[in-house]
Amino acid sequence: MDYQAEIPYGAYWSTPFTRWQGSFANLHSVEFAAHVARLELARRKIDPKVFDHGVLGFSVPQKHSFFGLPWLTGLVGASGVGGPTLMQACATGVRTLLAAAQEIEVGLATTALVLNCDRTSNGPHLYYPNPRGPGGTGAAEDWVMDNFGCDPLGGHPMLATAENVAKKHGFTTAEQHEVVLRREEQYREALADGAAFLRRFVTLPFEVPAPGFRKSAGTLEGDEGVSQSTAEGLAKLKPVLPGGTVTFGGQTHPADGNAAIVLTTRHRARELATNPKIAVRLRGFGQARAALAYMPEATVPAAQRALAQAGKRVEQMAAIKTHNPFAINDLLFAKENGVDWRTMNNFGSSLVWGHPQAPMGTRAIIELIEELALRGGGWGVFTGCAAGDTAMALVLEVCDA
Repeated sequence: MDYQAEIPYGAYWSTPFTRWQGSFANLHSVEFAAHVARLELARRKIDPKVFDHGVLGFSVPQKHSFFGLPWLTGLVGASGVGGPTLMQACATGVRTLLAAAQEIEVGLATTALVLNCDRTSNGPHLYYPNPRGPGGTGAAEDWVMDNFGCDPLGGHPMLATAENVAKKHGFTTAEQHEVVLRREEQYREALADGAAFLRRFVTLPFEVPAPGFRKSAGTLEGDEGVSQSTAEGLAKLKPVLPGGTVTFGGQTHPADGNAAIVLTTRHRARELATNPKIAVRLRGFGQARAALAYMPEATVPAAQRALAQAGKRVEQMAAIKTHNPFAINDLLFAKENGVDWRTMNNFGSSLVWGHPQAPMGTRAIIELIEELALRGGGWGVFTGCAAGDTAMALVLEVCDA
């Protein structure tokens, strides 16, 4: 499909991602995202007043997040801009981009800020009153931990979905660990030459603000809390679930951060791009849902639907990026599509740099764009699973404007 909405090349950014309870643990995720957006828009000489629409995505509520996107755009300096606040767990990054594209496609907007943020650290502890409960008591929920640990539809933890797929398809612990080592090797390529790849979309060194956003609390040279595994170290790990295959080394870690993408019309994309000779065009979106408790399987049909809308096959993709909360995700995608998992996820993926949920997909899409730009252009696909055994996918093209 030939979407009219386009991403101006370079009009996107990400913070480093930090392992939970790290450097971003005490920063309100929406206020932090607005703080970063103001700085990054200024670096690109983009006036916030250019926006006439916005979409905010997160999966972990923060204080006052009821006010959502209008609060964010007001903090950024686009006070007249409205729009929705969306939540689709780890598929939020693709969902928010699609929502903005649809708004532009039907002529309701021309330029949108698509921003996703999350803080898994210090997640909210909620109490749901129930005066008719025993003794007048209600129900309590630890938003992050309880939802990681139990899908209310099946009563199983998310980890069980990976184990179900491993058992069905015969994936071993050793195979998963091989993926981990390869993904970490690819991420180290992003750190080469003074983190040259990361610097294409992350401002480094990154100034970590204090919670009041008036002072600096320190600096980061890159992502914080990334593991450095060895084959010997991984081999010593036992599966997390008895009788299972997935170790702590074969899965990602919760994290904090934010990322954003500007979306606009083709004409205005040239004006807002850091390099107007490069075009980034949206070609296809896809959504799918797998059987209950088989979450990693949803990435395959989601990608196939996005590819079908784009009129392309997976072998025509110059780059493939996935959200891989479990190494099993990549083994399955490669097996089902007949591709080499070793060539997927160049420069990094969520398996390595972490899992702040909503902005995770946004960063992966940005990395996909930059990998294609380094290749001189081409087509790429991103696909990622989400809670509820769902997934969303995106196909885009980087080409001459």
